[in-house]
Amino acid sequence: MTAPETTGIASLDRPVCDEMVSLLQRLAPHEGYTQSLLEGVRFMRSDRPLGRTPVLYEPSIVIVCQGRKRGFLGDAVYVYDPRHYLVLGVPLPFWTETEASPANPMLAVSLRLDLTELATLVLALEDAAAPVPDAADAPQGIVSTPLEGALADATLRLLRALVSPLEAGLLGPGIVREIYFRALTGSQGGAMCAALTHQGRFGRVARALGRIHTEFSQPLDVSRLAQDAGMSVPAFHANFRAITATSPIQYIKSTRLHHARLMMIREGVTAAAAAASVGYESASQFSREFKRFFGRPPAEEAREMRAAFALSPAATGHAASPD
Repeated sequence: MTAPETTGIASLDRPVCDEMVSLLQRLAPHEGYTQSLLEGVRFMRSDRPLGRTPVLYEPSIVIVCQGRKRGFLGDAVYVYDPRHYLVLGVPLPFWTETEASPANPMLAVSLRLDLTELATLVLALEDAAAPVPDAADAPQGIVSTPLEGALADATLRLLRALVSPLEAGLLGPGIVREIYFRALTGSQGGAMCAALTHQGRFGRVARALGRIHTEFSQPLDVSRLAQDAGMSVPAFHANFRAITATSPIQYIKSTRLHHARLMMIREGVTAAAAAASVGYESASQFSREFKRFFGRPPAEEAREMRAAFALSPAATGHAASPD
């Protein structure tokens, strides 16, 4: 599925867009990721274009307010920009491109999905017989969908609240819940409901993905994962590839390599220490597989990508300062 570069959906109203950008420039003064005052909400900033870069996203909603990103998973392309936002119902390694410049940095907000909260909302919508668009296709692990006015308004209010520690704590969780609601009742709400509530075979594979994502440093046996999912090994492979565009073994390997890269970038650990932390017994094997996957040796990759993947603390003082 490819989100088009241009559609009949209007982009954000200019005053709304301008205020979002102004707030994000204050809340995310540095490249990379910045933690917000609210657990589960981070800001993303890039002051330069980035070619195809391997990334690992956790289940999340990503709303780009300036610039543009493209995600690549198999043959599909997913655009997220001021016209479209991205939803991931499962943790997925994929590739991204970023359009940005020093004059117009890419600025975005990422909300980690609380699947328990989402399930509660879906049940409430069902109990209220609230209109949710039908899912035209099978559940997907990743969706790019038009950013509509009500969700854009909620995002702006969330950014305003995150400037203030008091408002972030008292108002922020309710606005995040509203953003979930707007996404679930939006134009692709049906497909999102099906994906986020992990129905059917999709759900069984999604639970396996969650296990890999949390237990990547431990030995993981594909046949045991298939057994736990209630599938034969061939059926598990087929359904796994339909969701992730890769095999279980490659998914496990890429998850370990992504986490090792983040350890080297954000914690300054050595390649050998990162390799041991993610379950590699051989540092030389780790280095070979790392270079094959990322295209550079571990130390060089960590050095080159430090700005793009750095994690800064909440910029409270900067955000609260006058323009």
